[in-house]
Amino acid sequence: MQKKRKKSRLYEIWRQLRKNKLAVAALVVLVLLLLVAVFAPLLAPYPYDQLNAKLSFADASKEHLLGNDRLGRDILSRLIYGSRQSLSMGVVAVAIAATIGITIGAIAGFYGRWVDNLCMRLLDIYQAMPMFLLCVALAAILGPSLRNAIIALGVGTVPGYARIMRASILTVREKEYVEAARAIDASDANIILKHILPNAIGPLIVQITMGVGGCILAGSALSFIGLGVQPPLPEWGAMISDGRSYLREAPRLTIYPSICVMLSVLSCNLLGDGLRDALDPRLKN
Repeated sequence: MQKKRKKSRLYEIWRQLRKNKLAVAALVVLVLLLLVAVFAPLLAPYPYDQLNAKLSFADASKEHLLGNDRLGRDILSRLIYGSRQSLSMGVVAVAIAATIGITIGAIAGFYGRWVDNLCMRLLDIYQAMPMFLLCVALAAILGPSLRNAIIALGVGTVPGYARIMRASILTVREKEYVEAARAIDASDANIILKHILPNAIGPLIVQITMGVGGCILAGSALSFIGLGVQPPLPEWGAMISDGRSYLREAPRLTIYPSICVMLSVLSCNLLGDGLRDALDPRLKN
């Protein structure tokens, strides 16, 4: 019976989600981007670091569909390989932030009182510095690299997930099923993991979806200022930075990676809006 309830719940969410055509289109775009990132070596027509001085700033052709950059590297290949770095910054950073944030928010919301006050005041201090400025500071301290940029983004975005998790738990911790679990002497960990989290995770799913887009954008910004992915690895933000000096001669060097960033972030936001509507029972017909 439990498996049937889970299946019917997922089906109901999908039924509500597919009514939103923009959300479905965004989901398709994100799936395609993930497939491109996974199968980049098979899809890219050339190695991302293959140089050819004779093709410097070459226009689009049959051999190079989007042209070449200042070093003669194929732009399409670099965009395909760059999706790996950009999407990994978004997905892995959000996974780190959500794991830490859910833990802090669950503890604060479940135990309340001085534990809640301590956690929230620490988060207030944490959020006194703007998120991106904190990420820049952490990335500068750790050193410029893909791994350090992911750590900086993950650590810098923890408070948002913690606060949403805490607010969700505060609305469900006094429900009858939680009281029943306490009455049979279930452990705190069992109550949180089996009874509270499954019923409080809805708003966090929306935040996670939108957070991926935010981290992709922030990660691109870190690479743009030289604190993210380092050459010769391609990344959309780093490609925008490389092309900004040639906006007049070859604007495509900046336009193409900018479109990739815009599509990925927009898709995450549209999917997040669709999930919010699908998960909110007040918005169902």
